[in-house]
Amino acid sequence: MSNLLFSMNATFPIFLVMMLGYFFRKKNIITENLASGMNTFVFKIALPVSLFSQLDSVDFSEVWDTEYVVFCFLATLLSIGIGVLISFIFKDKNDRGEFVQGSYRSSASLLGMAYIENIYGTATMGSLMMLGCVPLYNVMAVLILSLMNGNGESLDIRQLKRTFKGILLNPIIWGILLGFAWALTGLKMPEMFQTTIGYIGRLASPMGLLAMGATLNFSSIRGKLAPILVGSFLKLVGYTAIFIPIAIWLGFRQEKLIAALIMLGSASTVAGYVMARNMNHDGVVSSGIVVITTLGSVFTLTFWIWLLRSLGMV
Repeated sequence: MSNLLFSMNATFPIFLVMMLGYFFRKKNIITENLASGMNTFVFKIALPVSLFSQLDSVDFSEVWDTEYVVFCFLATLLSIGIGVLISFIFKDKNDRGEFVQGSYRSSASLLGMAYIENIYGTATMGSLMMLGCVPLYNVMAVLILSLMNGNGESLDIRQLKRTFKGILLNPIIWGILLGFAWALTGLKMPEMFQTTIGYIGRLASPMGLLAMGATLNFSSIRGKLAPILVGSFLKLVGYTAIFIPIAIWLGFRQEKLIAALIMLGSASTVAGYVMARNMNHDGVVSSGIVVITTLGSVFTLTFWIWLLRSLGMV
């Protein structure tokens, strides 16, 4: 019972904050424009600052793990390959592209950090996990959505250039890299600046979760249930069942294992829907997977955390 309560305490507060965002949107307390602005602020300011503040005083000679970063990269790459193979059961090419992206692309930066912080208080290993998977998320999303395009349009080199530019300018990546760089200098952050950074960074999880809840659209899942349900199953159960045993075999435990679990089994990111729409897909499958996995992850992640805790892994 204690393990179940531990798991529920880790996941249900996040679910409840998201549902508050949904409720506030229905009551027009959070408007569509406000939710969009909150998402932008979290992505460009609050989350990078949060990541920086969690890394700027870390001794990386103790926490850096090349094997772990490589594992995160390869697990993501193999997940994409599995998704591509399964996608051919669907006739519509547009469905295939959105299915693949929705099935592998986690909300690691927002939901992931919230879960890890909720369990451990910090999310250092979450930053290592994101270095292994987030750049790959973006590059592969462009390739998949371009090549699996039912409109018959070919891969546009300008899209690839925009993607690589987006990775180079990604605020989350810069937050991590600057946090690494500051920590390596060994300098102590003046307290007044540390406190200010802490205030801003602590906005990331609650504001981001409220905004995510405010953008949920349940009506989107009715049109194309097959790719939505299969993609959601892979996102919440399939990839976790395949790769978490490998992570355990490699010796990853505690925060590393939780970060890997979040990478593999957390909700699909809203950014995938935005990218699909901007690349001539209708976005129905993407938004459906986001809705199903956002709500379903509360229960599946509770189960996975309970199982790993019962086995003494976290």
